[in-house]
Amino acid sequence: MVFLSGLSLRNGIKRFFGNISFVVLLNLLVKPGWVVVENLVQDRLGHATFGLITALSALTLVVAALADLGLTPYSVQRGAAEPSFMAETFPTLLPLRGALNAVALAAMLAVGWLLGYRGNELLLLGAIGTALLLAQYGQFLRGTLQARQQFNTDAVLSVVEKFLLLGAVLVLIPVGLTLPRYVGARLAAAAFTTVLLYGLMTRLLGRVKYRWHAPVARTALRASLPFALMTLLYGVNERIDMVMLERLASPTEAGYYAGAYRWVDAVMMYAWTVLPLFFAKFASVSRDAGAQRQLLWFGQRVLTLPLLFVVAFVLFRGEVLFWQFTRSTPAEVVRMTLCLQILIVNVLVHGFFAIYSTLLTSTTHERAVSWLVAGSIFLNIGLNLFLLPRYGAVAASLNTLLCAVAVSVGYLVLVARRTAVGVPFRLLARLLLAFGLLCGAWYMLQFGLNKGLSWWLEAGLMGVIFGAIILGTGLVRRAEISQLVLGKGN
Repeated sequence: MVFLSGLSLRNGIKRFFGNISFVVLLNLLVKPGWVVVENLVQDRLGHATFGLITALSALTLVVAALADLGLTPYSVQRGAAEPSFMAETFPTLLPLRGALNAVALAAMLAVGWLLGYRGNELLLLGAIGTALLLAQYGQFLRGTLQARQQFNTDAVLSVVEKFLLLGAVLVLIPVGLTLPRYVGARLAAAAFTTVLLYGLMTRLLGRVKYRWHAPVARTALRASLPFALMTLLYGVNERIDMVMLERLASPTEAGYYAGAYRWVDAVMMYAWTVLPLFFAKFASVSRDAGAQRQLLWFGQRVLTLPLLFVVAFVLFRGEVLFWQFTRSTPAEVVRMTLCLQILIVNVLVHGFFAIYSTLLTSTTHERAVSWLVAGSIFLNIGLNLFLLPRYGAVAASLNTLLCAVAVSVGYLVLVARRTAVGVPFRLLARLLLAFGLLCGAWYMLQFGLNKGLSWWLEAGLMGVIFGAIILGTGLVRRAEISQLVLGKGN
């Protein structure tokens, strides 16, 4: 019986790896192209204008947590653990979630006015905020698929908006890209995607008849509040730098930070794509510490290994990512590169420790995680007030890194003290060893050839070396590769 249970878990993890691979492949088809196009948009509109857009987008992300109130992760967690939850509760959650959008939009405009935005800036904030609220409502609809473990369908739907927006911007660039047209394209893509998601949801799950049951709504809101607080805190922690930078330094400094952070955000999309799948998986085995432990060990490698190589590439070849900024001065490109290299270490930290936050929040430890993130926010705001007016984008990058380190240490402490899963310190040590060997080999290659290779040849050679390092350190075994690629062990 134990053998059969273990075999079932291994086969489940293998199928889950297939889901993850499909999600990542879809994002690789869309999101790198979007980053390249957005670089062109910033180059055409200018650092100051794009800095304003990014600051307003960051503000909407912070305030938009009010529109969800934690209902999306709550419905995924409950739906994954209790299949009857969707049929009983979702008809009430749908209209509730829609009404919260209107409240969040009003709050967004009020906060913008209090921060000093007026006239056209407020109109711009309203348009950007509406697009984001529609996109978040679409994520709420997709949560039903995650709860039912329909990850491949969810993966296709997750890239629709970016695909539409990518096409719209590519059309606008030769026609004439202006600020109103760019923001209008974002709003149109979000609206179309939301309608599409709603239609597909009703087709896949059946038509949902709205039923307003106040007791059901109150119960859901009370239970989702820890998620709401956590989402709000994460939003503030991730985006407050951009808003404060634009207000305390200048829109131009915010533009430099945006140019660097865009690549960080693109890399982290891998993590934010993979982690919700693990959230649903952890929630589905919330009472089985052994299954959670195997998922954690598996997830640690799936999340961390690809990010190790990307981080090393940026540290050694980060300047090549700004080749599209033909209208920027060399000094501006150097400044954006420095910001990116600081921020990419923040990606390294998340690559090691973000999955521990996912484990905690999917297993009823949301409050403790929220306290950690709240402490990180206070630290971040204090550092920003002191450093941003003088050092601008570079200070914002460094502050983000310091806060990520602080909160990640807290994740490890919570997992060790509050769960039966435990922290795989040996696995973490081997991952750190692999990263050290990769960086050492990359440095020796550049030192020996004096950067004589083209960046793509250099990256290709280091990719082969990194593969050897992974096998040599035992992070991935040949037997595992055989099982996943050749289908052995089914």
